[in-house]
Amino acid sequence: MDRDTAEPAVEDMPGKRAEEWADYHHQFSAPSTYVYDFVWDFTAEAEGPFCTDVDGNVLMDFTSHVAAAPLGYNNPKIMEKFEEFDLVDPTKIAGQDFYASGGWPPEDPELPGPTQLMDRLTDLTSHYDMDTVFLSNSGAEAVENAIKICYAQGGHRAFTFDGAFHGRTLGALSLNRSKVNHRKGYPEIGGVVSVPYPSTSKEYEEKWLTDGPGGNVVADKLDPKQGVIDPDEVAYIILEPVQGEGGYRVPHDGFVSDLAEIRERYDVNVISDEIQAGMGRTGEMWGIDHLDLEPDVITSAKGLRAGATVANSEVFPKEKARLSSTWGAGKIVDSMQGVFTVDAIREYDLLDNVTERGRQMTELLEDAELPNVIDVRGRGLMLAVEFDTQERREAVVKAALKRGLLTLGCGHKTLRLLPPLDVTEREIELAFDLFSAAVEDVA
Repeated sequence: MDRDTAEPAVEDMPGKRAEEWADYHHQFSAPSTYVYDFVWDFTAEAEGPFCTDVDGNVLMDFTSHVAAAPLGYNNPKIMEKFEEFDLVDPTKIAGQDFYASGGWPPEDPELPGPTQLMDRLTDLTSHYDMDTVFLSNSGAEAVENAIKICYAQGGHRAFTFDGAFHGRTLGALSLNRSKVNHRKGYPEIGGVVSVPYPSTSKEYEEKWLTDGPGGNVVADKLDPKQGVIDPDEVAYIILEPVQGEGGYRVPHDGFVSDLAEIRERYDVNVISDEIQAGMGRTGEMWGIDHLDLEPDVITSAKGLRAGATVANSEVFPKEKARLSSTWGAGKIVDSMQGVFTVDAIREYDLLDNVTERGRQMTELLEDAELPNVIDVRGRGLMLAVEFDTQERREAVVKAALKRGLLTLGCGHKTLRLLPPLDVTEREIELAFDLFSAAVEDVA
């Protein structure tokens, strides 16, 4: 496949083979969040945003597997480096108990692994004085360990935000406030308080600011004289620098400043959940780099190819067995892929590309004044289009699929666009044409 000339080519979507594969798959799989009967054929041609399904349809993937494939499919920036690696067995070891080497010296071996991934992460977070990493399997585990190390410092209360999504393990699930079906019927961690996440001036003024002693909903609760929560009992505040599942909402500047003041005044740990917004997706390496708010802990996964909890060594417990994980630091191939991804973002100046191509797509969407679109928002290549109804959003997702463009919903009636970080000007224009035609199809 020649990425420079490739275009979507769809005969029938979903095709007969895709439907048969999905039916067979569901004989064994538990009910989950499958969006549509798109079945990627990983033996067929694919590169960048272009991929082939089991019926031979060529599609543009503007989901990047929910940001977990930051450079799309079979990207030479990754694959050429992988060619040097002869696959071994096992590729997963008990990484909290044993070490793995891909050559010598440890600072720059022939093939990088978990040690080098942690080295890269401390470098990427050094401006926040972070020097310690705990690797795990997934974003949910990264969040679990983030809240564990904060609880270990003391305090049993926490603040989360309306619209938040932090994972599906029970601890992370206790912090979710995006959809009822994520949490209903499950036990929860106690002491978690949810408050508004204002993204507009109206929301900031009407939902966040108050006439109370602190001037906003959190500061009111923590006020030493009139508050209802002792600040010493608060272990952390956790937020997404751009809400993902909650609708790709960017926080209001005043809200961020208020959080920074609360962190400083009460010495409360701030966890920045970068599972979806991190690894260059917003045009900065971390989504919180856009905000005037210093995090104490960063969680990463998806685009990193492994889960990671990053903080200063003083935040982590000192006991050796306090944190542990069977596979986390022993996923040799995943760690190598993470290192290659970080290096590609730097080597090819992809943060600049993310900013420029994000601006291009945003301007195309805004200038088009597409019917039934009520908002276009996001940062970098973490973009969202909000429609007038949820039904309209769902119809656009299906119409785009039939034209060969993969998209995903988020929030209540919002559609998200997540192209590869190295997406080209031509690919943005091509995807926009497909998307705008899909919107017109269901107008």
